[in-house]
Parts: sequence; C-alpha cells; structure tokens
Amino acid sequence: MTSATCQHVADLGPAPEPSTLEGCEDCLASGGRWVHLRLCLSCGKVGCCDSSPAKHASAHAAASGHPVIRSFEPGETWRWCFVDQTTV
Repeated sequence: MTSATCQHVADLGPAPEPSTLEGCEDCLASGGRWVHLRLCLSCGKVGCCDSSPAKHASAHAAASGHPVIRSFEPGETWRWCFVDQTTV
C-alpha cells in the first residue's frame, strides 16, 4: 500500500461524528448488505466499500465532492483520497 499526502487531507477539519454506528447508512435504509464500512472525513457519512453491491461510499464521494474517506473497520486506520486515487 502506497502512502502519500494530498491537499485534500490538509483541508480536512476535525474528524466528524459518524452518521451511524450500525452499518452503511444507505444499506440500512434500503435493506441492502455491505462488506466493509467507510467513513467520509468531510461529513461523517458511513457508507459501504466498493466490494459491497451498492458501493455507497464511492457514490457519496462522487455526488457530494467529499474527497477523503477512512476505513470504518475495527483496527484499520488507513485513509483514501478519491480525487488523487491514493492512500493518504
């Protein structure tokens, strides 16, 4: 895994509160299922990863313009910038 820095990380404020602790917000609303969870570091929306059927975290980033997520899985601390397509 390559680690880099990007301007999007530098622009982040304090870590937002997660929108839910129960799972992917959109999957919970629609009755869907997820594989792994991601947290938007701009607004706190919890979405599912690209291995999940609905790919809600990527869809949120595309629709909102929020560039950076982090893993919302226990014990994982990595972050991903959708704009720069890199681990940060």
